[in-house]
Amino acid sequence: MAHGTNRDTAEIYSPILEDLQQVENRLSQLQVGAPADVQDLTEHILTSGGKRVRPAVTLLAARCYGVETEWAVTMASAIELLHIATLVHDDTVDDSETRRGKATVSNLWGKNIAVLFGDYVFATSATWVCETQNMRIIRRFSETIMELASGQMSEFFGAYGVSGTRSEYEDRIYRKTASLFCTAGEAGAILGGAPEGSIQSLKAYGYNIGMAFQIMDDVLDFDGDAKQMGKPIGNDLLNGVLTLPGILLLERHTENNPISQLFENPGDLGRFNDAVNLVHSSGVLQDCYDLIRSYCFRAKECLNDIPDSATKTSLLLLTDYIWERNR
Repeated sequence: MAHGTNRDTAEIYSPILEDLQQVENRLSQLQVGAPADVQDLTEHILTSGGKRVRPAVTLLAARCYGVETEWAVTMASAIELLHIATLVHDDTVDDSETRRGKATVSNLWGKNIAVLFGDYVFATSATWVCETQNMRIIRRFSETIMELASGQMSEFFGAYGVSGTRSEYEDRIYRKTASLFCTAGEAGAILGGAPEGSIQSLKAYGYNIGMAFQIMDDVLDFDGDAKQMGKPIGNDLLNGVLTLPGILLLERHTENNPISQLFENPGDLGRFNDAVNLVHSSGVLQDCYDLIRSYCFRAKECLNDIPDSATKTSLLLLTDYIWERNR
């Protein structure tokens, strides 16, 4: 079984388990071909776990029309590598000490090495995409790197600000998360010989599950299990990042809002605890869950014109997995 699958994902990934194992093999080549100085770093990031959701979307999308393509595994590997690179940079920017309970690259090797290593992984992912020789995919992948970086920058520039709107939030999470899911669905469909209408449908599927995935992440920051999440509850809020629960709370409680007071006095644990408690008691989390459910429903609707198959069933099940994640 491919690394990164478990009881939750084994059934979903069953049509692509061999492909996912090939992805793992391809990722391990990163270590083999790396300069000696980089090998310890690559081993560290490749053993940090992860559910491999993005490469799974690529592989499933590529199989929807039954066309065998050797490039789907290459593309799926590049998608996962790009995701890993963003995590290295995000952890560096966020001063994160751990990810999934394991020390981050910046924690172990320092910020300078983490930034350079993230660049190395980004560049490697781009060279892998070039192997497909598909200019449309190469261009889309390049745009995705730009979107990921700009999304992270807008989060950084907006830190400790309380004026963020829901539309600004949705634009930001599209760029920092959903854009890569879009590319996973679109590139897989292109490589799998899907007709243009289905390429757009699988891209839209990626958009909707990507949005659901990130909003769920942001909700679990308040409503999850700290040990499972590998970070303390309310971590984003403590770092001045305004996510959907906070935005909805600010809309509902315009006067004496503890989030406003916290952002004016970063690190004030009294205000922080007040904010977390108000998020839980105000009903905004239920509104967030309703939105996640609607994105998952829309993702399923995007598959209406895709022929029935085991891979289509897996794509449908994947939306349920995202809805049920850590709940």
